[in-house]
Amino acid sequence: MKWSEISIHTTHEATEAVANILHEAGASGVVIEDSSEPDRIHEDRFGEIYALDKKDFPTDGVIVKAYLPVNSFLIETMKDIEQAIEGLTEFGLDVGQNSIHTHEIDEEDWATAWKKYYHPVKISGRFTIVPTWEQYDPVDSDELIIELDPGMAFGTGTHPTTVMCLQALEKYVREGDTVVDVGTGSGVLSIGAALLGASQVHALDLDDVAVVAAKENIKLNHVEEKILVTHGNLLDSVKEPANIIVANILAEVIMTFSEDAYAILPEDGLFIVSGIIGQKRDMVKDDLISKGFEIIESVLMEDWVAIVAQKRGV
Repeated sequence: MKWSEISIHTTHEATEAVANILHEAGASGVVIEDSSEPDRIHEDRFGEIYALDKKDFPTDGVIVKAYLPVNSFLIETMKDIEQAIEGLTEFGLDVGQNSIHTHEIDEEDWATAWKKYYHPVKISGRFTIVPTWEQYDPVDSDELIIELDPGMAFGTGTHPTTVMCLQALEKYVREGDTVVDVGTGSGVLSIGAALLGASQVHALDLDDVAVVAAKENIKLNHVEEKILVTHGNLLDSVKEPANIIVANILAEVIMTFSEDAYAILPEDGLFIVSGIIGQKRDMVKDDLISKGFEIIESVLMEDWVAIVAQKRGV
């Protein structure tokens, strides 16, 4: 089946009305590209990193996109859409440029074309990330395979911050360790810890979508017996001690619970953190040291930093 992508360049004040016209024409949803979006302050409820490129947005106004099936009624439908939008001026709405463009998309390409960009990636001495649809045979006898479906959520597990955390886990996790994964996202770090021999992993995330995605990926990798996934805010619900706490979230968020991490860890326990942009490395280091940690490793990859800190006895 083929679809027609309809793009309408309008104003902020006419956005809702144009979207409603597209809904009435049969669109099940709309995409809104707002010129003001890159400059907007976003709430980082879950430690998200926003890096919006202005080139991906219109220079002014709003572009509203919708998808309609290509059929014998499409030409007539498009005329109705154009007339309805022009009619908005009668209600005092400024429709701006009101330029309308269409682009045909094949449904099969739309649904699966992105998969061609994702292939097995060896990210450390032992770990290889493998998309679920790819056939992959381990190269080394001790290679650890993490299967992920990027379509579920949270990407492919190959972002520098994730890679550095997995590399640190590979270096420091010991058989029988207990690990806490704060802000688990896709669950990839919890899966890695379990594959490395951790006997217990507690994965937490404040986002309900992440909790569901993590459970699906954990089941996909057959480590659900080792990993408990719960909805929780940072370490608020964690009472049991852990040998290692790993957190791949924003620098500012890490500093809000570093004291709690110190309290939970035993002497010589490790706090592995990433999601830190290079400019904030010293800020996070100073915070960890002030809480009683000793910095034993700091790694830089593509402007991102991972830090391994160890709890020392008083």
